[in-house]
Amino acid sequence: LRDAAVGMVSSNLALQWINNPERAFAEFRRVLEPGGLLMFSTFGPDTLKELRAAYRDIDRHTHVNRFIDMHDIGDLLVHAGFADPVMDMEYITLTYRDVRALMRDLKAIGAHNMTAGHRPGLSGRATLAAVERNYEPWRRDGRLPATFEVIYGHAWVPRPRATADGKPIIPIKVQG
Repeated sequence: LRDAAVGMVSSNLALQWINNPERAFAEFRRVLEPGGLLMFSTFGPDTLKELRAAYRDIDRHTHVNRFIDMHDIGDLLVHAGFADPVMDMEYITLTYRDVRALMRDLKAIGAHNMTAGHRPGLSGRATLAAVERNYEPWRRDGRLPATFEVIYGHAWVPRPRATADGKPIIPIKVQG
């Protein structure tokens, strides 16, 4: 897209798969026109905290993606040149009868481990058995929880305050 080509960009649960969020926000900023709006949702660091804990100390590999804190996302927006960023979050907890059902759901939505240091290939039976054992202390009312920290944000591309030759722009609104 050319510079300043669109009035709004919306990104729903895609930013967490991008390895370079700084570049993504810079591109959003580039294609948005002055006064344009960026709206997005993504996952925060508490996403799949139970699964991450179940994998802890099993091996030296990372098994669950790392997600950016909403405060850091706000900082990235400001750094990219956005104005008035607004961030919010909520926890959504799904429950499963077992760890394998959770893993099937994650696979079905296309989620996969993008972190540096992830294990190449599939985990073995011993690893899966250890994860199942380690996940059990989280069980409540016969179900295993899977927490998703969903972050919502929006920010605006500021309108210029001066012309290219440095003259101030003073907006005038007609009431009537």
